[in-house]
Amino acid sequence: MEDQNQPFMATPAMTTGEWFVTLLITAIPLVGLIMLFVWAFGGGTNPNKSNWAKAALIMMAIVIVLYIIFFVTLGAALFKGFS
Repeated sequence: MEDQNQPFMATPAMTTGEWFVTLLITAIPLVGLIMLFVWAFGGGTNPNKSNWAKAALIMMAIVIVLYIIFFVTLGAALFKGFS
């Protein structure tokens, strides 16, 4: 169980410039994906950025699964239509 007597440690809020650079880096195709994993699971990252990176990875996984379901369904419908 967590110790309730631990002092609260506030993390500094990320500035607009830091967010701009973060979003700019994630816009680079392969580098952005790698950096999301580094920020999400690497140590020493601002907790705000870490949580955002984890949420972004979860969203990407959900979108990929939905795309796969859509294209498998579409492919099956087209295949059945041509048979």
